[in-house]
Amino acid sequence: MKDEDHVSHNIEAENNILENVEKYGFHIALLSEDGYLPSFAYTIGLFKNYNHPEIIIFGLNIELMGRLLNEVGNVIKNGNSITLNKNYSDYLNDYPIQFLKVKREHYPDYLGYCGWFYKNSFDFPTYQMVWPDKKGLYPWEENFNKNWKFKQKLLDRDINFKFYEEKNLGVYTTKEVLSGSPILYVYHDEDGSWQFHSQENHKILKAKLVCLEELIKLDSSLNEIHYINYGQSASRINKDAKWEIGD
Repeated sequence: MKDEDHVSHNIEAENNILENVEKYGFHIALLSEDGYLPSFAYTIGLFKNYNHPEIIIFGLNIELMGRLLNEVGNVIKNGNSITLNKNYSDYLNDYPIQFLKVKREHYPDYLGYCGWFYKNSFDFPTYQMVWPDKKGLYPWEENFNKNWKFKQKLLDRDINFKFYEEKNLGVYTTKEVLSGSPILYVYHDEDGSWQFHSQENHKILKAKLVCLEELIKLDSSLNEIHYINYGQSASRINKDAKWEIGD
């Protein structure tokens, strides 16, 4: 998207948010999956108008998430409050759902328009609506459907590890990085594998396979680019510089 198109899109989205909050009491932001990150949706305005935490949900069909948030929003509009860590059976047909308290460290990654609405501040509470698999098991329970594990990031935890893969995922790096050289170039392969290097033109012969969590512990700023899609890269001129995303 060109810069002018991006600005125009943001202005249109912001005006739509203000109109819906004024007319309906809250707005629902819907974001489609991008091939790597799952779809997600969240409310804007519940805290301002009803003094209730905003709600976010991940990984389901966009229309379904919009319907669920609209139903919850209307319940809140009618004076009811959501209780954390309690099963609710009246939203998702025959399956229960629960709500978790979202840690604020996750807000900038997912609640951008909400932050804008609250005057470029993330000073508002948020709950996450969490759904189970077809056996009624939640993501934190043993034997939860492993194919659905990364469809909904649990935002009440893992503030030091924001990637969607397993912490012990094998990723590629170099001897230089493991010896202390800063990571300045990251590539997310089309096949889903990750590469972390001290320079873009690295030497394959020096590649090492390590756990993803090991590199995050070496450099927590890698969390800032956890979202880059398959086939995308991220680079910076030094460890303190801002990451630039490329194809």
